[in-house]
Amino acid sequence: MTARTTRRTKAAQSRIAAVGAIAVAGALVLTGCGDQTKKDSSGTATNSAPLFSKLPKSIQDAGVIKVGTNAEYAPMESTEGGKIVGVDPDLADALAKQLGVKFEFTSGSFDGLITAVNSGRYDIGMSSITDNKQRQEGLDDKGKKLGEGVDFVDYFTAGTAIYVKKGNPEGIKGIEDLCGKTAAVQQGTTYETALKDQSKKCTDAGKKAINIESFQNDTEAQTRVKSGGAVAGINDYPVAVDLSNKADGGKAFEVINKQYDAGPFGIILNKKNTQLRDALKEAVDAIIKDGSYQKVLEKWGAQSGAISQSAINGGK
Repeated sequence: MTARTTRRTKAAQSRIAAVGAIAVAGALVLTGCGDQTKKDSSGTATNSAPLFSKLPKSIQDAGVIKVGTNAEYAPMESTEGGKIVGVDPDLADALAKQLGVKFEFTSGSFDGLITAVNSGRYDIGMSSITDNKQRQEGLDDKGKKLGEGVDFVDYFTAGTAIYVKKGNPEGIKGIEDLCGKTAAVQQGTTYETALKDQSKKCTDAGKKAINIESFQNDTEAQTRVKSGGAVAGINDYPVAVDLSNKADGGKAFEVINKQYDAGPFGIILNKKNTQLRDALKEAVDAIIKDGSYQKVLEKWGAQSGAISQSAINGGK
């Protein structure tokens, strides 16, 4: 749900403002390096990391930041050999060196991340989450209050992309070409909302509605496009590009057009957790400045999403 910056207009924003509890069955955990805590002669914890003192005492004492994610979106986050890998875990490792604590990732369902963070199950969520006003304020796509919002620490930017079966047999050139056709998308995402909005535009123009097939996870949506059951899928640009490059050796999919409506990805936190939020923002700015941020993006071919400075709640 690569993706998914200032971040985009509602019609192009990625994954959903979650309301359900995150599923943890079968969760996978990756612990990032970074704990530099030692005890002095009195038993007090000390740490040589530059930003350790900025962290809340509870995090200092624990030595761990618990991270909720949905590891289905290579190159941002996915699983390989039972480990969570990708841009987000590697950026977390760089942040860990600045903060002096470990980042422990647990993968579960995307649509419960906000609730899980606000309930205290996780300290943060880091999973290609689009920063937008809906999520900041806890609203649904119609402006109705769903629950608590979250704060964001922005660290990446990405736009929307449409991917199709290799060869583009239906000649899809943009989302407006999906009128009267079947499109696959992950359930509950803002991409699903984008398709619903476009479908209304189709019918308002006297055309047939889009047949939207929504799936529990993005892998199922991809399979539907690959089989020809859907003419297109919608995803974050980095994810769609990675998919087109790697699926069946690059023979399964292709991305149409370039990314559009770019906006920020952010780390999500409970709005009451302002001290951790501010420490994370300072850490993101530090890794941008020292070059480790750019190295991570280059490793995963995600340079197009680089930002020059972090922001808090920078999404629109």
